[in-house]
Amino acid sequence: MAFIDYYKVLGVDKKATETEIKKAYRKMARKHHPDLNPNDKQAELKFKELNEANEVLSNPENRKKYDQYGENWEHGEEYEKSRQQQQRQHQGNGQQGGFNGFGGGDYSDFFESMFNQSGGGGGQRRSPQYKGQDFNAELHLDLKDVYTTHKRTLTVNGKNIRLTIAAGVENGQVIKIPGHGAEGASGGPKGDLYITFSIDNHTDFKRDKENLYSTVALDLYTAVLGGEITVATFDGKVKLKIAAGTQNDTKVKLKGKGFPVYKKEGQFGDLYISYQVSIPTELSDKEKELFTELSKLRTT
Repeated sequence: MAFIDYYKVLGVDKKATETEIKKAYRKMARKHHPDLNPNDKQAELKFKELNEANEVLSNPENRKKYDQYGENWEHGEEYEKSRQQQQRQHQGNGQQGGFNGFGGGDYSDFFESMFNQSGGGGGQRRSPQYKGQDFNAELHLDLKDVYTTHKRTLTVNGKNIRLTIAAGVENGQVIKIPGHGAEGASGGPKGDLYITFSIDNHTDFKRDKENLYSTVALDLYTAVLGGEITVATFDGKVKLKIAAGTQNDTKVKLKGKGFPVYKKEGQFGDLYISYQVSIPTELSDKEKELFTELSKLRTT
C-alpha cells in the first residue's frame, strides 16, 4: 500500500505549527464538506482524507511517530515494540504504551497499518463523527427596532427560527445560535447558526454604542437672552433651560436618555446635544437699525 503524505494533503510545510495545521484543515474541510457537495464522491473521499491527515498531524505524539517513520512506516511495528518494552522497564508495570487512538473506522489502509499495528484497547470500532456545517445569515433591522427587546422569525435554509432580539444590539454584531446548522455526519452534532445584524439608522441621532448624539438649532435671541426650548429624545421630548449667553456648539448631556445597554435591562447610555446657534437672515430695515444700535453699545 502506498505511503500518504499528510502534509501534502493539507497543503502545509513539514515545519508548520499546530495553529497553521488547524487553520489549513478548517479551510479545506469547509470546501469539501459533504453538506456542500452532495452526491460528490470525490469531495467525500477528499473530506475523509483531510480528517485522517488532521487526526495524525494535530496530535503531537502521532505526528512525531509519522515524521520519524516517513516512507519507512512499515518498520513501525518493530519500533513500537521496542519503545513499549523500554517504557515498561522505566515504569515498572505491565501497561502498554500503544497508540492513543481515535476510536477508529473508515480510515485508509496506510493509516490502519501505521497506527493500529501495535494495538491499544481493541474495543468495538466506530465511524468518526463530524460536526455539521455552520450556517451564516444576515438580519436587517432599523435602529428603532433594536431600541426595545422583541421577537422576530428568521427563515434559514427553509426553516423558521424564532429569535428574541435583545435591545441594544449593534450594527455588525454576530450572535451564535447553537445546533441550528446542518446535520452532523455519522451521528455527529449539528452545526451552528451565526447571525450578523445589519442596522440602518434613519433617525436624526448618531449612535456610538449606548450613547446618542444630536444637534439642536438654537435661535440667536434665545442664545443671547436665555429661555426654554423643547428637544427630541429617542423615545419622546424634554424641555431644557437655556442659559443667557449660550455659545455656538455648546454641548449638554442628558443622562440616561441614550440607547439601551445590550443585555443589561434598565440601563441606558446618555444623550449628548450640541447647540447650533442660527444667525437670522433677510433682516428688515428696523432689525438692521436695532442691530446697528446694539453694536454701538457693545463697542463704547
